[in-house]
Amino acid sequence: MSYILALDQGTTSSRAIVFDRQGHAVAKAQQEFRQIFPNSGWVEHDPFDLWRSQLATAREALQLAGIAATQLAGLGITNQRETTILWHRKTGQPLANAIVWQDRRTAGMCEALEAAGHAALIRERTGLVIDSYFSGTKLAWLLDQIPGARQQAEAGELAFGTVDSWLIWQLTGGRLHITDVSNASRTMLFDIHRRCWDTDILSVLNIPASLLPEVQASSGRFGLADADMLGAPVMIAGIAGDQQAALFGQACHQPGMAKNTYGTGCFMLLQTGGIARQSEHGLLTTIAAQGDGQPRFALEGSVFVGGAVVQWLRDGLGMLSSSQAVEPLAASVPDSGGVIFVPAFNGLGAPHWDPHARGGLLGLSRGTTQAHIARAALEGIAFQSADLLEAMQADAEAPLTELRVDGGAAANNLLLQVQADLLGVPVVRPKVLETTALGAAQLAGLATGVYSDIAELERCWQMDHVFEPRISRDEAETRRERWRSAVGRVQRWQG
Repeated sequence: MSYILALDQGTTSSRAIVFDRQGHAVAKAQQEFRQIFPNSGWVEHDPFDLWRSQLATAREALQLAGIAATQLAGLGITNQRETTILWHRKTGQPLANAIVWQDRRTAGMCEALEAAGHAALIRERTGLVIDSYFSGTKLAWLLDQIPGARQQAEAGELAFGTVDSWLIWQLTGGRLHITDVSNASRTMLFDIHRRCWDTDILSVLNIPASLLPEVQASSGRFGLADADMLGAPVMIAGIAGDQQAALFGQACHQPGMAKNTYGTGCFMLLQTGGIARQSEHGLLTTIAAQGDGQPRFALEGSVFVGGAVVQWLRDGLGMLSSSQAVEPLAASVPDSGGVIFVPAFNGLGAPHWDPHARGGLLGLSRGTTQAHIARAALEGIAFQSADLLEAMQADAEAPLTELRVDGGAAANNLLLQVQADLLGVPVVRPKVLETTALGAAQLAGLATGVYSDIAELERCWQMDHVFEPRISRDEAETRRERWRSAVGRVQRWQG
């Protein structure tokens, strides 16, 4: 029983990976699912699309690995965070589609909360800014908008969960309604210092406490998945939000170490150890995955649209035959030809926090080609991440000496070279890019005895390639100044 199954439920696809004890991916399966856009700035998922695609990939990965569920030491779950699901406890039926983390429908509600003077309370207790990114206002919106939902919630008939809670509910036939500290810390409802749901904030948002899952550590023997799910009972032993799982899988266990994940969005986390450091530059304080039971915290910056901009070039504009085609197209020109692409489709995250910003494509001329736009799209991902690191450097006690990277777009060499050029520090890519799933697997492995301690996991991490900066700091600053000008033009565009 030295294999671990990781379920990685992301924003655009569900994946499952079987890892061996050395952290090697033995087999993997992936399924994309439908994205639902009912109104401008709204993003939804069918909760059963998430569950069915995740279960199907889990079964497929076991089949491809040629192993039975009885050979699994445990199962780890990592998930898109903040996405909000509300369902009936008795029937297990969702009351509505999941409201995805990217969704901006509660921006007005957030502005009202700020105007009412609640920002300081929420910042102090949760480490977060008031923003529609987080689950709290999404849940309040569902309770207000769905007929009868509030009455059912007050009667204890409904359950709220982020995607991890929804998957665990399904895996256990409704026996477990739990989440972990890392996911709870992204709801805007959780006191990260006392590590409990905050009754004052629940009162402000008029959310009944009976809706909420029980909060656990990130690593532990939580309960068995039903035998009919994978062919035998399997211990659910690791839970972490995708970005905290990636920080864990990147072996960023020591304070001062940082990683950036290039997925649908981009997420940069700096490990701060046992100190919940408050940012002065628009970053968030969040709970890191806890593998050894000790409180761990991180500073985080979030880019709402990262790799999703490539998906938009492919599906929205029909420019690309596949997402992988963006690199050769972008590399076919030496630069973007003066084009700046700010992909603020759903507003801007850290450090700007502007839900009313919208995407902008600036600097176009008659000489602009698809290649220039493709390159500007990749550069837009890197520019946004550079904004995060600048804020992080200002908050950190010591300057960062390297940035570890992962996620699907981290396979793009051009993107990572541009990133190193803009940051002025080496960008380090590991051999295992699936660090989100790996982190979930390692958390499960710690709880089930596959791994002895954190030090053993640190020894497993291996480097693939280092991208060194190639341009001067003056040139990098000139490029970033043009980017800042473009960002200023798309802010407060709507509303």
